[in-house]
Amino acid sequence: MSTQPKKKILITGGKVVDGSGNPWFYSDVLIDGDTIAEVSRNLKDKIGKDNQSEYEVIDATGKIVCPGFVDIHSHSDAEVYIDGTARSSVMQGITTEIVGNCGDSAFPMVGFLPERFGKMIFEYYGWTDGFPWTTLEEYLNVISFQGISVNIGVLAGHGSIRTAVSDYADRPLTESEWQQCERLLKQAMEHGAFGMSLGLAYAPGSYAATDEIVKFSEAVAEYNGLVACHLRSESADNVGLLAALQEMLTVARESGARVQISHMKCSGPGVWGLGDILVRMVEDSRQRGLDIAGDQYPYSASSSSVVSTLVPRWAQAGTKEDFLARLNEPALREKIKEAVVRNLVNIGGPDRLVMGRYPPKPEYAGKSLAEISEILGLDPAETTLKVVEPFNPQSVCYSMQEDDVQTIMKAPFVMVGSDGRAQRPEGILSNGPPHPRSFGAFPRVLSKYVLQNKVLSLEEAIRKMTSLPAARLNITDRGYVKQGFKADIVVFDPVTIKDNATFESPRVYPSGIDHVLVNGVPVVAEGKHTEAKPGIVLRHSV
Repeated sequence: MSTQPKKKILITGGKVVDGSGNPWFYSDVLIDGDTIAEVSRNLKDKIGKDNQSEYEVIDATGKIVCPGFVDIHSHSDAEVYIDGTARSSVMQGITTEIVGNCGDSAFPMVGFLPERFGKMIFEYYGWTDGFPWTTLEEYLNVISFQGISVNIGVLAGHGSIRTAVSDYADRPLTESEWQQCERLLKQAMEHGAFGMSLGLAYAPGSYAATDEIVKFSEAVAEYNGLVACHLRSESADNVGLLAALQEMLTVARESGARVQISHMKCSGPGVWGLGDILVRMVEDSRQRGLDIAGDQYPYSASSSSVVSTLVPRWAQAGTKEDFLARLNEPALREKIKEAVVRNLVNIGGPDRLVMGRYPPKPEYAGKSLAEISEILGLDPAETTLKVVEPFNPQSVCYSMQEDDVQTIMKAPFVMVGSDGRAQRPEGILSNGPPHPRSFGAFPRVLSKYVLQNKVLSLEEAIRKMTSLPAARLNITDRGYVKQGFKADIVVFDPVTIKDNATFESPRVYPSGIDHVLVNGVPVVAEGKHTEAKPGIVLRHSV
């Protein structure tokens, strides 16, 4: 198949799962330009043999035809600039990514943010070339001009805005700082941001009290934007999972904002088994009229940096030099180690944390913190501080239970989000965070939780990947296989679909995703990337 479509594309013979949650049905799908022109049986016969040369035909016999997957929780902000083909995303059927999650967005590149954002991407990939934009408008223009294989929408990161204005200041914002933050947030909303994200478990988001979060959320609510939140806690630490969720229910009630609970989970032995309570709290709030929903990635392990997972937030305040100075002050070092010990208990112990890329000692990659502690002959807390002094590596944390994953997955208001990044198995992006979700989150739902374990029906799983997140974002022309909708389409084999990425080998493409169309253009054909970049920038309508 060519990488550019003819005037029309005809998908024939497949079972259409249209994204609504309704039962599948046999149908052909006619695509004209970037739009679905008709969904009907026997279109091939209607067109007639004489006219078939005008069409590019995809034979979907024995396959599922469904809307392209909408990844409501992605972190590909820098990655789609580094490589617009978004390889690991489109190869798993993602046609739209919403970036800027967990409080981190690639803008506004002013004040203290350029250094912080650049340092983060350097720690991921070794990338040192910088980023040629300042505002959201400039970011979107750069991405659009360069070309992308997926559609991109953006959330404004609360943490990024706070960093730009006050860096990692562990205190309330001054009135002047708040006014600057409000201006930057409203500018982003007017440039087309779909809302704001919060990373309340991370510095500097963790330095914001609830009243600050309400003020930011009120500003977003003026634009009918979404407030997506990584909760202040997902474990049994000093805040606690249920109290952290209650905080965001309060924010929703007091601000009037639509709230999205990011990657809902129960992380650590202290909260195992609370998945049903988590779901019921959201259900009860919805019954009381609060507009709250959530998303989830289909794994029982998370990924974050070692500092974010184990080091207390107060110790991260200020610059890297401030952090190192605290580590070199014996009394403060002991206080930090005490907090690290508590955090290790919360995740279930040092054997549950596995290191990713670590340039100072490459041999540490793939080893648990317990194994590295044994190598160094140090206790796990002291090992943690030794490791993060020169470099803050990404890690995988095996801190969840499968029963909670499935309980949360069954909730009708929970949609699928990868929490990943557009990567590839070779080149600079192969250095990325060591979690298989970037390559296999969406196929895993279909393979493991639909076909293998029967947790969800095929139709419900696809609804959670398509029309549900599209509706949550107020995207009205994607998420369904229906006449008049944009032609973001996935054709997959229900027999061979499988996420092949594992924690041991996380950078492997899935199998069974045969064709992916973005705006009517094949970006995956016969299981291979076509190099086409038909994706567009999506903007929230103010």
